[in-house]
Amino acid sequence: MPAPAVVLDVDGTLVDTNYQHALCWYEAIRQHGVHLPVWRIHRAIGMGGDQLVSAVAGEEVEREHGDEIRAAETTLYMATIATVSPLPGAAEFVRFLRERGHDVVLSSSAKAQEVDRYLDLLGVRDEVAGWTTSADVEKTKPAPDVVQAALEKLDRPERALMVGDSVFDVEAAARAGLPTIGLLTGGFGAQELLDAGAETVFASLADLRDGIGKTSLSS
Repeated sequence: MPAPAVVLDVDGTLVDTNYQHALCWYEAIRQHGVHLPVWRIHRAIGMGGDQLVSAVAGEEVEREHGDEIRAAETTLYMATIATVSPLPGAAEFVRFLRERGHDVVLSSSAKAQEVDRYLDLLGVRDEVAGWTTSADVEKTKPAPDVVQAALEKLDRPERALMVGDSVFDVEAAARAGLPTIGLLTGGFGAQELLDAGAETVFASLADLRDGIGKTSLSS
């Protein structure tokens, strides 16, 4: 039986972006007269921008300012994207999976220019079967669209598993019929990820690599 395919989340899993995004959403929302504590916004990172504004600021703010807030967040984030780095061992983990015979696809609903930047940082274009961007999805996580789009890059493999850092990754994967291995690299707690449905949780990619024999990726 072939090794299961791996759908790898990008933000917070392979590249360290969650806190930049939290601060940029904070400022974008503040520019429209709404002041929220950053921790509340962080709790929604991993959810797509099409859903985040209403989730943290309410439906009225979404109706009146949603598009402007999203545009402002994009501008703010692109001004800080030079501060983004790969998480430790990210590129090595992708190559490790390929050496084990796993097909790998990167699952992101970020804009194409952001994903291109991450691919350059990681240097794994030739190691993966493909990647997704915002152009591939109608609705972002926790909807399953981005996971389903990733699976389509792999010609719908018989078996696949997701690796992600947020509860929204876990929920989206479950709705697409995939189990998830959770990581603590995005700032969500282990119990939160398990409660969302993750089969197991590791502190980092390095820990997952070391413990892969205890996961569904071992079979």
